[in-house]
Amino acid sequence: MQDEPVQGAMVRYPPRSLVILTGLPGAGKTTLLRRLYGLHGAESVPVARDAVVVIDSYQSRRHWDGRLAWAPYPVRRAVVFVTHLTRIRQALAGGRSVIAHNRGCAPYVLRGFAWLARRHGATFHLLLLDAPPEAALAGQRARGRVVAPRTFARHQRRWDGLVARVKSGDPAPAADALIVDRAAAALLESIVFDDGAPSPDPVSRKFRITE
Repeated sequence: MQDEPVQGAMVRYPPRSLVILTGLPGAGKTTLLRRLYGLHGAESVPVARDAVVVIDSYQSRRHWDGRLAWAPYPVRRAVVFVTHLTRIRQALAGGRSVIAHNRGCAPYVLRGFAWLARRHGATFHLLLLDAPPEAALAGQRARGRVVAPRTFARHQRRWDGLVARVKSGDPAPAADALIVDRAAAALLESIVFDDGAPSPDPVSRKFRITE
């Protein structure tokens, strides 16, 4: 665990990693992935970039856009989420590293990702984009899609609990967790998956950031 601002331009993970980028709705997760991996924002399928597959939940949403108009919203949401999980599983089963955006951070969701990683011989990491609630709400308004107040409050409670737990030194069920605020994320130039990256330290659970 590390909750200090990013001091270098690169975050490094070992090969065969599943990195879940999470944060409040509107925190800037999709914006970060687009900037780092050159996404244009209209993708409906995962994107391979060198050693990593980039999987944004919005890719699954676009895949089903207009095809489930007949279904109630809870059904559409469930179909999109299952599609998102299936794509992550397929990439891991193919031996690839994965960085995936997922706004949900409930304990059962994170345990599911940890199980997927273990099943396919990958290590599970959390990358937490920490934005104040007012900044996240502004981000929602800027993208033209605002989460209902009750839903946002639920996200915020779960997010606050996760961040507090990580800051106390407990990133479980992930091997490690890195917290970055929006200013630090803006300085980040790359996320690299290579053999030169350190393995998670099971004692300190800290992750190294390199220049």
